Amino acid sequence: MSDVARQIRLTRRSPFYWRVTFDHPPLNIFGPETIPQLNDVVTALESDDHLKVVVFDSAVEGFFLTHYNFLARPEDTINLPPGPTGLPALPDILVRLSRAPVVSIACIRGRATGVGSELALASDMRFASREKAVLSQFEVGAGLVPGGGPMARLPRLMGRGRALEVLLAADDIRGDLAELYGYVNRALPDPELDAFVDTLAVRIASFDKQAIADTKRLVDVASLPPDTEIGQEWNAFLASFGRSGSQKRISTLMERGLHKPGDVEDRLGYHVGRLGG
Repeated sequence: MSDVARQIRLTRRSPFYWRVTFDHPPLNIFGPETIPQLNDVVTALESDDHLKVVVFDSAVEGFFLTHYNFLARPEDTINLPPGPTGLPALPDILVRLSRAPVVSIACIRGRATGVGSELALASDMRFASREKAVLSQFEVGAGLVPGGGPMARLPRLMGRGRALEVLLAADDIRGDLAELYGYVNRALPDPELDAFVDTLAVRIASFDKQAIADTKRLVDVASLPPDTEIGQEWNAFLASFGRSGSQKRISTLMERGLHKPGDVEDRLGYHVGRLGG
């Protein structure tokens, strides 16, 4: 893949600690062309004998990783081959990230919306900027069912009531509330976020790889949803995307500025709440 098309940068800080940076300005929108790049990253971290920790972050001001590319042809996503788990491509990648024998950490500054939220939830830990992080599963407000696992993951993190509030209100959750609800591990003052995450990553990377992998594997048994739950969500997303009501809501959002820098992308939770019945 050409450098021009590459949206994800992998930096090996050491043999034991990698950084994966989303760099697709101006909004870090996730599309079918992003999936093979993310798959390459997950495949690499699954197979590396030395890696212990990977941190996901962003190079784009105001955006960690946002929603799916609604301008892309649906068949470009649907026709991607299933992954090693047997799940469709994107759910497969997220499931494999959760089960990989390395520690994954999401360092969230800016909007983690839709796929961005789902990737953060698939990571082992999430740390957010108190002032600048915004997490959101906006999809129900646009007539869609989220497709990347949040219904399976959020209740296990924050309980049923709060998970339903996040999913059905489809509103923006800022860093401090995300911490209170258990959406993220901690929300830190923005100037402290990078140093905290880097220090934690370096500390974990100094420990024994087998001990890390075995401990994570046993925690996974008690905490991760079965793959079938993730697959059901993807099927529900595809079905909802094809409905006329959903297409009308997405078209209205497009007319108002979705996919463009500006207020709709900056305050997506607010704008989906103004689409009407």
